[in-house]
Amino acid sequence: MEFGRAFNATSIFIVFLLVTLVSAKKSGDVTELQIGVKFKPASCELKAHKGDRVSVHYSGKLTDGTVFDSSYERNDPIEFELGSGQVIKGWDQGLLGMCVGEKRKLKIPAKLGYGESGSPPKIPGGATLVFDTELVAVNGKKTTTDSEL
Repeated sequence: MEFGRAFNATSIFIVFLLVTLVSAKKSGDVTELQIGVKFKPASCELKAHKGDRVSVHYSGKLTDGTVFDSSYERNDPIEFELGSGQVIKGWDQGLLGMCVGEKRKLKIPAKLGYGESGSPPKIPGGATLVFDTELVAVNGKKTTTDSEL
């Protein structure tokens, strides 16, 4: 009888421990978009607005530091229309109002990234994404004195 009680108590403890571990959030995960300005130019004459065509350099990492993509490595910034759904929601929201030359760190929860399905094989389901971003140009202009491209 003593063995049975000890076994049951041990089983309950193990189940509790497993449930706790499985439900625990991974270190570095966020539930809302976090925007950190790492560098802002002294003069901010060109800002990114919804509908603008923006050019952005970036490095994308998981919360454990694993890099899954980087435009810097290709020396080829991504270009897209801001706010149109061409990129993940965390980018459409996190780059609004950014100045040309500004650098931001975006911590993007799964719901504003690739969701519960992820983007295999590099991005697991439910992953918080961390992007170091730099706005290179808005509508083809790198500064207010640049001509339209």
